[in-house]
Amino acid sequence: MASIAPVNFDSAFLREQVRATYDQVARNPHGDYHFHRGPQYAQTHLGYNAEELAQLPEECTARFAGVGNPIRIGESAPDIVGIRPGETVLDHACGAGMDLLLAARRVGPTGHAIGVDMTPAMRECATAAAELAGMSRIVDIREGFFEDLPVADESVDVVISNGVVNLAPDKVQVFREIHRVLKPGGRLFMADVVVQRELTLDARCDPTLWAACVGGAMVENEVSEIAAEVGLSGGRVVQRFNCFYNTTAEAKVAKDLFVHAVNFYAGKPDFRHGG
Repeated sequence: MASIAPVNFDSAFLREQVRATYDQVARNPHGDYHFHRGPQYAQTHLGYNAEELAQLPEECTARFAGVGNPIRIGESAPDIVGIRPGETVLDHACGAGMDLLLAARRVGPTGHAIGVDMTPAMRECATAAAELAGMSRIVDIREGFFEDLPVADESVDVVISNGVVNLAPDKVQVFREIHRVLKPGGRLFMADVVVQRELTLDARCDPTLWAACVGGAMVENEVSEIAAEVGLSGGRVVQRFNCFYNTTAEAKVAKDLFVHAVNFYAGKPDFRHGG
């Protein structure tokens, strides 16, 4: 099972690998990396709206390194409630904040958009982007980890996540935190890397491959299983993306694994209203 790293896995080394990688992206977004970046990639391959991206500062769009389009999940099916004015949204592991600012535009001046990230340079970029976009009053950037979110219980309407749960050695704990911070009736809009069958033990024991967003990828049907295990309901994949086309990460694994990304939705039941 990919939800927890193998025994003796060096989680501390992985965290430092990830921090170093995204510190470098923050400082040099146009460098050579194992994943795609930037607004053109987001628009062409992930379906982001070009006009919306053009309205955001380069401080966040140039450093975008997501694998799917969680913002779009709210527009993907009639039974999924999108991000609404006045809501509180949390982007855990928000990076430079592109998704966070798109969400902030949707919640508007009466809403609240919280971004949590462990990389100081990315938090600096997200803070600067929010100021340049004129949204610093409703955007709150916090230091923290997705396994232990600096957010109060049942205080968030929507959690958005883009390409980061695969980096967590203990994915069940990450999902528990999502469940904890969501209000009853809250929604998870997540994009993440998945594979069609479980990786080999050698692959899952390699922190370098984890840092490449592949070694910790969940098997696609496992995402719904973990969501249900922590108490989220209605979990389902709503869209797929070939986010690793022509990358070194794609070259590191067997073709039959079909490494790709999915948009995934789940909700927190509201038992106060029989939900």
